[in-house]
Amino acid sequence: MGRSVQDPALCGISRRTVLKAGAAAAAFAAVPVAAPSILRAQTPVVKIGILQPVTGALAHDGDLGRLGAEIAINEINAAGGIKSLGGAKIEMVFGDARSTPEAGTQEVERMQAEGVSAIVGGFASPICLAASQAAARYDLPYLVDVGVSDQIMARGLANTFRFSPGFGKVTTVALDNLTAINEKAGKPARTVVLVHEDGLFGSGLAKLLQTELPKRGFEVLETIAHPTPARDMSNVALRIRSLNPDLVIPSNYYGEFVLLARTMQQQRIKPKGIYAILGGAASNGRFVKEFPQAAQNVIDCNHWHDPKNPKALALRKAVEDQGKSFAYNVPLNYSNLLLLADAIERAGSADRRKIIEALNASSFAGHIMPYGPTKFVNGQNEGATPINTQIQGSDIKVIHPEAFAEAKANFPAA
Repeated sequence: MGRSVQDPALCGISRRTVLKAGAAAAAFAAVPVAAPSILRAQTPVVKIGILQPVTGALAHDGDLGRLGAEIAINEINAAGGIKSLGGAKIEMVFGDARSTPEAGTQEVERMQAEGVSAIVGGFASPICLAASQAAARYDLPYLVDVGVSDQIMARGLANTFRFSPGFGKVTTVALDNLTAINEKAGKPARTVVLVHEDGLFGSGLAKLLQTELPKRGFEVLETIAHPTPARDMSNVALRIRSLNPDLVIPSNYYGEFVLLARTMQQQRIKPKGIYAILGGAASNGRFVKEFPQAAQNVIDCNHWHDPKNPKALALRKAVEDQGKSFAYNVPLNYSNLLLLADAIERAGSADRRKIIEALNASSFAGHIMPYGPTKFVNGQNEGATPINTQIQGSDIKVIHPEAFAEAKANFPAA
């Protein structure tokens, strides 16, 4: 059952206080203070904050996230805007999180001052944690685009929603899928080395994997942590070589994933499979284009669009026609903007409380992900699920589950 800002279990005294202030500040940024004649002449707008790290270590991912949001906003506006608000156009207020939680929080404060009705984005879990907490002070709806830490949704913040799955769900699905793929291939893989970034995302995921892999018959030989950013993976690769696992499971951001894969290739380390879970580069067109040999046959369990959805294919083509790489950030941010626009449309208002109530009641099916209609429980979309991709040749193909698969898994890697 969805949350309501009127739910006393979720509304503390301080929160109710800021609720009034926040609602007043945000109440329809679409309506400018002006003379009636000017009001009639102007097109109303709804201000939406888009928060992404477009500078710093996560800039590549942040740029893709911004692109997905921009395309969705342009489509919504071209289709007539928010019709229940007289065709109000969505106006993007962009904030650069600069790859740090502190900068993300600063940008939320600026967006609040500029009167946004909601915020979408954050990308990394630490940024999403800090930014959504800051937004909660103003009862400002916050839609997490990518951040996967389960902690984000475990705080009971009534303003925070996540359309995509968290890493608890992703891990469960990833291990079930790994078991199915391995059994279908005759169980060639039994031993595993985990490699993860040492932040909130990677450490949390590694802890889950250490518990869950043995339950499925896999032996974890070692768990190797590394910082972000990392400049050298030679020692990690040498350790993997000495352990000689059947599988390497990396959980890290783009730069470190590429560095690890390239180093393993250079040192001719060839496990039976690289099975990423939320791999930073494993489902990223840039990785395939720039390092095709290191990328070959990498399997990932991650966010990905529905490859059988014509709208998703058109979005991918539009991005690639711009000379840009394609990754999950694009369809996730695109879908989040459509979801938010649907909520505003049904709310018939840019009031923050009404948008939150509309999100809680959402059954939005107009997205391009392999999910069913949205169903939020404590802010988490219960219908969200990851799927498996594999880099095959110059493309990224969906290989599992069967309902969405475009190609058969090449496992163990030929």
